[in-house]
Amino acid sequence: MYSLLRNILFCFSPEWVHYFSMNCLKLLCRIGFRKLIAGLYKPKGNLEFGIWNLRFSNKVGLGAGFDKNAKYLRELEALGFGFVEIGTVTPLPQKGNNKPRLFRLPKDKALINRMGFNNDGVKVIAERVKKWKEKKSGSKLIIGGNIGKNKQTPNDDAWKDYDICFKELHPCVDYFVVNVSSPNTPGLRELQEKESLRKILTHLQMINASLAGQKPLLLKIAPDLTQEQIDDVIDLALEIKLDGLVATNTTISRNKLQTSNLKLQRIDAGGLSGLPLKQRSTEIVKYICIKSNGQLPVIASGGIFSGTDAKEKLEAGASLVQVWTGFIYEGPGIVRKICKTLNKQ
Repeated sequence: MYSLLRNILFCFSPEWVHYFSMNCLKLLCRIGFRKLIAGLYKPKGNLEFGIWNLRFSNKVGLGAGFDKNAKYLRELEALGFGFVEIGTVTPLPQKGNNKPRLFRLPKDKALINRMGFNNDGVKVIAERVKKWKEKKSGSKLIIGGNIGKNKQTPNDDAWKDYDICFKELHPCVDYFVVNVSSPNTPGLRELQEKESLRKILTHLQMINASLAGQKPLLLKIAPDLTQEQIDDVIDLALEIKLDGLVATNTTISRNKLQTSNLKLQRIDAGGLSGLPLKQRSTEIVKYICIKSNGQLPVIASGGIFSGTDAKEKLEAGASLVQVWTGFIYEGPGIVRKICKTLNKQ
């Protein structure tokens, strides 16, 4: 059923389809179909999982970048997600990069995006999450806050942007992810260097310690890091007692794609996500878990389309998994399908 609908939707602009689909789902939930949708798509059985003093209804989450502005939390919960990561959120609202900025690669089951942290700004988004939490009844949905810097903020002042976002979102999200690994904000990935990371993360930990109800703090890393850079990240994370890592963000690599070079040249820059990222993401997850002796919990992201893919990430040592591109290609039943496979273990 979804494969037919997907063929129709894929005839239109990816970004337009994204908002059209989610707004249709929002309308259906609003006019009384939410229970029916939840009945169709929410996983069955007791799949709860505990980590960081949080209880996740299941191990399958939605990665940052899908619900940037926290507009669809109620609807995403009806589709069965155990957690949703909002953002990337920046201090000031920004429009992001020029359109078109989201591209499908159907032959590779992949996407390329260069969105550029388009979002409504931290104050608006924090208020939206607060209102949702006030209205929710019996909801177990865990909300992560993925935070970044504004495009115009110099790297030397980047820590100030992360500071602002952390303080604003602290009362209303359940955990944080520091995003310094998106390829779509010029110079951002330079912040993955050890000392730049240390400055940002230790400052956020200091704030966290001073606030009531400390929140887990994680770092999202790129799949394009060298072995030495990954080692630096692990060493620093262990040294400063970071709560975990998200592995991985999108890649700038275009290796071994089925999509024609001509199409790739027309698309130009952007981060690649989806099936081509699966192997590299799993390798990094496994390496982190072995190198840290299991001391660094990992949320695995990259190339998860099925229960088998998710199981592979968990067997590599991940604690939780996130989907994004897989959700686009596999449809609203992806969480239930993954959880059904995991429940057979």
